[in-house]
Amino acid sequence: MCLLPKNAFGLLEAESEPQVRAVLGHFLFVYVHPYMDGNGRLARFLMNLMLVPAGYVWTVIPVERRNEYMNALEQASSFANIAPFASFIAELAKTQAKGPLPRPR
Repeated sequence: MCLLPKNAFGLLEAESEPQVRAVLGHFLFVYVHPYMDGNGRLARFLMNLMLVPAGYVWTVIPVERRNEYMNALEQASSFANIAPFASFIAELAKTQAKGPLPRPR
């Protein structure tokens, strides 16, 4: 069963808010999953391509928070609940706007 509305890409194109467009763009790319490998990396790259020109910081999803990231994506994919994913990305962007992440050791 597909939970995407038939006009999902039209909604993305028509969205004027860059934060919403970035979250939806990331989610749609991962949901469609067009490649055998690299879909998550490309989705995060596309998300940042939509955020940065709008004045937001390049937002990194730390590997330490991968489970939280995957759970939020699962909520969006399986239960049509994108709110946890949007909140997760917003929290990361807000935190990272205050200062860069510590470098891995």
